[in-house]
Amino acid sequence: MAKHKYKYMTKPDERLMKRKRLLKELLIWIVEIILVLGAAYYISFHLLEKTAVIGDSMSPTLEDGEKILISRFSYRFHAPERFDVIVYKQSNKEHSYYDVKRVIGLPGETVRIDEEGTIWIDGERLEETVAVEPMNNAGLAREEGVVLDEEEYFVLGDNRNESEDSRFANVGNVLHADIIGKAWIRLEPFNFISTLNLKQEKSEEPEQETASP
Repeated sequence: MAKHKYKYMTKPDERLMKRKRLLKELLIWIVEIILVLGAAYYISFHLLEKTAVIGDSMSPTLEDGEKILISRFSYRFHAPERFDVIVYKQSNKEHSYYDVKRVIGLPGETVRIDEEGTIWIDGERLEETVAVEPMNNAGLAREEGVVLDEEEYFVLGDNRNESEDSRFANVGNVLHADIIGKAWIRLEPFNFISTLNLKQEKSEEPEQETASP
């Protein structure tokens, strides 16, 4: 006679199942918190950072105390470009705040400022994109101008006659390694910094109508 094997089904322990569900939910909750904190840390220290403008050197583009957002990742893909507004902290400076200036001269170029405040790059006149006053003091860039080494940038404040920048020895040229990132967004009132204080394009003069004979 064949022997039959029987399987006995036992009723699951509801308390044990409940503990397992709670443990699973707790583990998921902990993992989510770790991921959120990790993402926040990465964004804060590698992608974006908020800071405040100090001083009037970038007026009227950026005013003292205005909050801006720095894009820390912009220059991981390409080098700073002319007219970019950058945020940097010089390694040989003791102050803890960031400086905000506009890039004028790029690595390897020669920057000269004449008596009328006109900027010349490698002997060619620079047509600026922002509305600024003529400079009264060319500083180090007068006469022969400033020759930039590799990894050096010549920067100016938009408030040209009230700005300490690369024209002066206490600031000098900015090293690429000292650049924190690109000044990307002004938070209040919200706007992209690259769109602020641009020169107004001259409207074309209307053609004069000629009287018919």
